[in-house]
Amino acid sequence: MRTQNHFRRFSAFAIVMSVVAACASTPQIAPNTDPTANLSSYKTYGFVPQPGTNRGGNSTPLTTYFETSISRQMEARGYHKVDANPDLLVNFNANVQEKADVESMPGPAPMGYYGYRGGVYAGGLHAEPEVETVRYKVGTANIVVVDTSQRKVVWEGRAEGELTDAAMKNRQGAVDKVVTQLFAQFPGRAAAS
Repeated sequence: MRTQNHFRRFSAFAIVMSVVAACASTPQIAPNTDPTANLSSYKTYGFVPQPGTNRGGNSTPLTTYFETSISRQMEARGYHKVDANPDLLVNFNANVQEKADVESMPGPAPMGYYGYRGGVYAGGLHAEPEVETVRYKVGTANIVVVDTSQRKVVWEGRAEGELTDAAMKNRQGAVDKVVTQLFAQFPGRAAAS
């Protein structure tokens, strides 16, 4: 029973996390590059053993989506994936937060006693504001690239945007889209072999 409940929580969390990359509009992209890093001096990359999208030491579908998409981007820039002693280590994470906006608009003027005399008996012609709370989900995805010899972050990309139900239908495509948008800001190409 305990395993079943753990699996349900793990599955629900993995599904929620997988929609992080699916944004309603173009997400806000925030790259950050170490100005002293020479990204063209590296040749190889690998992934950290436990990326931020793993849960309880277990790999998730979201982890696979990110690794596949990031590998595609790194290979396109001439970096080669290795399992041992890479020049660069890549980590990634995603999360979802529920946010709320409170919107206020002037309401209709009161109509008084059964609408008679347009509110004269209700203290004049004034309107109570109509207040509405709008709830939505915002997803954040980030990718961190670390120089393994110096143990220093050389590049980080973060994307944040509002999530949509439509994007949840193709989670792998949503992750691929946001990783592509993040790597459009990646300034490096691998060293020539």
